Amino acid sequence: MIRIARWFIFCLLSSSVLAASPEGVVAVSQPAAAAAGARILAAGGNAIDAAAAVQFALNVVEPQSSGIGGGGFMLVHLAKTGETFFVDSRERAPAQASADMFAPGGLPMTFPLASTSGLAVGVPGTLLGIDTALRRWGTMKLAATLAPAIELAEHGFRVNRFLAEDIANDDGRTRIQPETAATFRPGGVPLAEGDWLVQPALAKTLKLIASQGPNAIYRGPIARAIVKAQQRGRSELGDAGKGRMTLADLAQYRVAIRRPLVGHYRGWTLAGMPPPSSGGLTLFEILKLLERFPLGDVAQGYGFGSPKTLHVMTEAMRLAFADRAVWVGDDDAAPVPQRALLNPGYLAARSALIRPDRRMDTPQAGDLTPWHAVQPKPVRTREESLHTTHFAIVDRWGNMVSYTTTIEYTWGSGITVPGYGFLLNNELTDFNFLPSADPAEGNPGANDVAPFKRPRSSMAPLLLLKDGQPVAAYGSPGGATIINSVLNVTLNFIDHGMTMQQAIDAPRLSVTNATGKVSCEGGQAFMQPPFSLATQDALRTLGHTGLGEAGTDGCRETIGSVQAVVVDPATGAHGGAADPRREGTVIRVRR
Repeated sequence: MIRIARWFIFCLLSSSVLAASPEGVVAVSQPAAAAAGARILAAGGNAIDAAAAVQFALNVVEPQSSGIGGGGFMLVHLAKTGETFFVDSRERAPAQASADMFAPGGLPMTFPLASTSGLAVGVPGTLLGIDTALRRWGTMKLAATLAPAIELAEHGFRVNRFLAEDIANDDGRTRIQPETAATFRPGGVPLAEGDWLVQPALAKTLKLIASQGPNAIYRGPIARAIVKAQQRGRSELGDAGKGRMTLADLAQYRVAIRRPLVGHYRGWTLAGMPPPSSGGLTLFEILKLLERFPLGDVAQGYGFGSPKTLHVMTEAMRLAFADRAVWVGDDDAAPVPQRALLNPGYLAARSALIRPDRRMDTPQAGDLTPWHAVQPKPVRTREESLHTTHFAIVDRWGNMVSYTTTIEYTWGSGITVPGYGFLLNNELTDFNFLPSADPAEGNPGANDVAPFKRPRSSMAPLLLLKDGQPVAAYGSPGGATIINSVLNVTLNFIDHGMTMQQAIDAPRLSVTNATGKVSCEGGQAFMQPPFSLATQDALRTLGHTGLGEAGTDGCRETIGSVQAVVVDPATGAHGGAADPRREGTVIRVRR
């Protein structure tokens, strides 16, 4: 307990505002996890070592969002070589998966039942992803990075507001399985803010990983327990709801190391996550659709939060998400037409559909015939969970990590592995429930279920560079809204001249499908400057939906939780900015 108290003192240096430092900086959504990363940096570890510690700690203190039962994408930028890599530890479908498994007999399952059944559990990749990153670029052993998380699980921590709310408003997910209920609803009473949470089963698991490495999860007793746990279904679904993962699926899981997708916007370079995430590709498409508009020019009516700015942002999101729904999936399973979607000719034709003075009809996915393929048939997409987590780190040498990680929906499948204390994901529900492949219509079924395939993601860890030098690394949770949270911050920073903290605090606008229902923020005091009622009414007049009645404030959502680290190009000083939408925490670590 003394050691825990000592590294919690680091939080005294933390702030949700920009903090300059010549040394290491961590920006995390949860203070205890931020302190875990700071502890590693203070001990001489690099950004990759600290990222491992943060993720393991988040498994303990933010279990509803991420953990070793899930997966994620870790951006790693190496200062010495200038190279950037992505560690893809996205969950995979088991060998026995099939395109119709969520629609037996042609009738799709309901999401609440499917997502809380073992059928939804993908083969987890987080642990192997962290171990791979440490072996390639870290300086510490896996066991050393696990130490803070083990202490938190073994000795406990105080439940914060965010965790307490997610237990209370869980749609029943912490009540369905007895092991999950015993941890988060002891005696049938949900844990409240300020309660002390100890997780001995999770501590035991983390100790086994520290002594045995990844094999502790992917082979042996815990692997058998995972397979048995995901064979649980919902009685309403019968055998169709039982998971299909086997011991062989766990033993055969492999991490992918990917080169970044590179985009350009107004003289800046962006390095983003390629498929199987749609994050980088969709973000870059939106930016290029917007580049012809003078965003940031108040004199022309394109200042922050103006009707013109929000209108063209909305239209660009609608076009890009229409493409995303059809064309983007796991590139390893079926090639994604990345070059065609970012082809200047194609983007110019799509951007021309945006009219500053009117709202377009519902757009379809673009015709890529001149650049790639034939006209596709539209598909239906499902809304994704808003609960994932993201954090960013820069060390004293300038190495940077931007890491988005998840178990998909809040509380994942709701299934805790008995005796081992960690939740299993429900990531396979990110696939299409109804198969969409239709060669006659030109639909590739990019996100249909298939053996070993990774489901499409929206995660978008990003590196922003100017003249080849890294300036910021950031990302967000939030399901499909991840893309738009990162977009809003990028536009605020580049076009509207905000500091990174101002860019994060400012209210966000999000549209995640072609039909164009608008979600926007403004309900909290830090969200400045707000979207005015006059602006909202102007959007309503143009035909945009989702904002409610005229004259009312329709911007009351909370979207994303962006954490960022920054580098001052002039001085080389390191800083961070964290999102007050959760308990965003920046800690700077001096040598």
